[in-house]
Amino acid sequence: MAEEEGFIYRISTAQEWEEFKKNGSSFGGELDKSTGCFHLSKLDQVQSTLKNFFMNIKEDLYLLQIDPKKLGNGLIYEAVDEVNSFPHFYGPDKTFVPLPLDYVVKAEKLTFINGNFTCSFLT
Repeated sequence: MAEEEGFIYRISTAQEWEEFKKNGSSFGGELDKSTGCFHLSKLDQVQSTLKNFFMNIKEDLYLLQIDPKKLGNGLIYEAVDEVNSFPHFYGPDKTFVPLPLDYVVKAEKLTFINGNFTCSFLT
């Protein structure tokens, strides 16, 4: 499947995905809460983010496709090095708020095969 233009992605643990479905929103994980923003990725960044930060996670992971237009002025792209800038959602006017489930267009469970994570977004 070709890259879905215009979307950004959230890597979620099974626990976070259950919170989304149960509450209709999520405050994210500990990193998100401590930094006051949701850490997101462009599609071409997802695989490296998974390999750099999620290899030792023992629970199932989900890839959430998010409509960035719904994030409004709370979505900021920030440089992490000379090459990469990542999307972060700070909330309206940088007021950290839960990410609503209705911002998620689609969610898929990730599988780990031959050293790579995969789902239909990543093939």
